[in-house]
Amino acid sequence: MAFENLSGKLQEVFSNLRGKGRLTEKDVKAALREVKLALLEADVNFKIVKDFINKVSEKAVGEEVLTGLNPGQQVIKIVNDELVELMGSTQSKLTFSSKSPTVYMMAGLQGAGKTTTAGKLAGQLRKQGKRPLLVAGDVYRPAAVKQLQVVGSTYNIPVFEMGQGDPVEISERSIDYAKENGHDIVIIDTAGRLHINEELMEELVNIKNAVRPQEILLVIDAMTGQDAVNVAQTFNEKLGVDGIILTKTDGDTRGGAALSVRAVTGKPIKYVGMGEKLEDLEPFYPERMASRILGMGDVLSLIEKAQQAYDEEQAKELEKKMRTQEFDLDDFLTQLQQIKKMGPLKDIMKMLPGVGGKINIDDLNIDDNATKHIEAIIQSMTKQERQNPDILNGSRKRRIAKGCGRSIQEVNKLLKQFDEMKKMMKMMSGMGRGKGFGFGKMKFPF
Repeated sequence: MAFENLSGKLQEVFSNLRGKGRLTEKDVKAALREVKLALLEADVNFKIVKDFINKVSEKAVGEEVLTGLNPGQQVIKIVNDELVELMGSTQSKLTFSSKSPTVYMMAGLQGAGKTTTAGKLAGQLRKQGKRPLLVAGDVYRPAAVKQLQVVGSTYNIPVFEMGQGDPVEISERSIDYAKENGHDIVIIDTAGRLHINEELMEELVNIKNAVRPQEILLVIDAMTGQDAVNVAQTFNEKLGVDGIILTKTDGDTRGGAALSVRAVTGKPIKYVGMGEKLEDLEPFYPERMASRILGMGDVLSLIEKAQQAYDEEQAKELEKKMRTQEFDLDDFLTQLQQIKKMGPLKDIMKMLPGVGGKINIDDLNIDDNATKHIEAIIQSMTKQERQNPDILNGSRKRRIAKGCGRSIQEVNKLLKQFDEMKKMMKMMSGMGRGKGFGFGKMKFPF
């Protein structure tokens, strides 16, 4: 995951600061020296690192900070504020044209993930009530048109294509098609190259002049490191970029691109790609990303993930069952499946305030496959057994264990956990109604 190494090193530096009741200028400078090294190792542009450290140092060595309450926390706040400023201060949203259709032009090098990102963006805009149209403007790469059609079908988005025609004409004709068929969003998937060249840029400029896009969105592979900054700078100078989408930030990347691109180009990062699913294209919030990097959690993103994963009617029904002590193993299975939709458990834990800063989540033995084992055990039970686990005797447990390929001990462990949870619910039932996503202090067997 992007920023993991940077995050770990910064948290180590700041844990030392927190442990001191009083800071000297020497303490701050020593800490900032480590911060500087961590940023450089994360592939952040050298000039940006130098400017960043100078700004933090100027604010952190003041009398008010060094002699104030919790000076270590004040230094961390200054670093956090400067990180947010470096990445763009506030979220930059897509803009829409006053005249339909709104046209977005996707640009970038080959292999950056333009086609998949175009599909994800179209899918998200459709969820907002829009009627997007994808346009196959890459006529050079083998099977590029077919790939866009596959992506479009995945998210149920129509694709306009004219085979191996002229990309400029295809783009122009797609606008007419969109108007005739009631599409208010047009997303043009342009061709890329393995490297920047004049032929590529000329074609992109011609498409831009022909369709006058509302925004040109540059798709950059975060795993290319410092070279991502050079790509962004060149595209911006020659084409004029309105926003940047960083892809593959869930890979083994040092994260420096996200901290450098905005400062070098002056253009905002609008989205980050965190995986293969539609919801894995996330709006970029500088303040939330800074909070994650410094191990302070990201509650707002966690809440949004929960809202996307959880069905409101199911939540109401679940709350009612909890209050009336009717909660059974079927409900427990449903709850587990909703949590799984939010993503890997390690990623969820990193969003919890204080957890990332105090515990190295990656060192914890959190097995996402354990939820699959639990699902398998429950699904091996009959409907009657799920509704009334008390009838599970030795022979039934042996049958369940054999049916799901798990041990009888694991079956017993799950039943014990479930029994403890029901007791906890009973104790909490008199404490008033509350809508929670999880099970409080309940310890799940994974």
